[in-house]
Amino acid sequence: MKLLIIGSGGREHAVGKKLLEDPQVTAVFCAKGNAGMLKDGIKILDIAEDAHQDLIAFAKKEVIDWTFVGPEIPLLNGIVDDFQTAGLKIFGPNQAAAMIEGSKEFAKELMTEMKIPTAAYQTFSDFEAAKAYVLEQGAPIVVKADGLAAGKGVVVAETVEEAIEALHEMLEEQKFGSSSARVVIEEFLVGEEFSLLAFVDGEHVYPMVIAQDHKRAFDFDQGPNTGGMGAYSPVPQISEAMVEQAVQKVLHPTVQGMIQRGTPYHGILYAGLIA
Repeated sequence: MKLLIIGSGGREHAVGKKLLEDPQVTAVFCAKGNAGMLKDGIKILDIAEDAHQDLIAFAKKEVIDWTFVGPEIPLLNGIVDDFQTAGLKIFGPNQAAAMIEGSKEFAKELMTEMKIPTAAYQTFSDFEAAKAYVLEQGAPIVVKADGLAAGKGVVVAETVEEAIEALHEMLEEQKFGSSSARVVIEEFLVGEEFSLLAFVDGEHVYPMVIAQDHKRAFDFDQGPNTGGMGAYSPVPQISEAMVEQAVQKVLHPTVQGMIQRGTPYHGILYAGLIA
């Protein structure tokens, strides 16, 4: 079996290394990959993640059995749709379903619609309106760019001034381009964070073991959020009962909500939760 991975980070390296442990797998290619993958037998390709037709041509030429997509941007750009149109097997949500990761407003609306527990929020595209809301709500408060920002689009503001500065950077300075043309402002929640991921086949949910990731750039949980400084699993301080409750009250309703919208979700579904 020959496999293709789309992406170039540590996530794709780990997935490729694991796939090669299966005796059925004869080769794993990664586009674009990174040099560190070579030592683990992953073959890297000089094809960009957004070059869908070039990737499809490679998959057909090499008779790739199955493609795995790591990053969110190719999913939002419709790589799954393009591969499926070409008759190729690929793992991940299509463009419509990927909006659950591509827009925080979309995700919050889905959660509200399906009565999934979530922090109170409002969305804004106007700086003055957003500023007035922050002044009304006070701090701490959370400001999020609506779209993708490489894990850096969330500001947990300890003061009103910090929140207003985040709004200024996102809405007026367009710090994240079109991704911060709209912002989601959420209430600040206190608790133990954990990440719950699951394989989803459009209807059924197969949860993984939970993890806890740490996003702050500096020691002692200080500094801006990043895409992730480190993570560990299992998470002993989160009970199995809490995890099961999250599966039933968050994951299952999310999957059902996507079905009801006509965009069933296939791939790995991620929920960032607070117990």
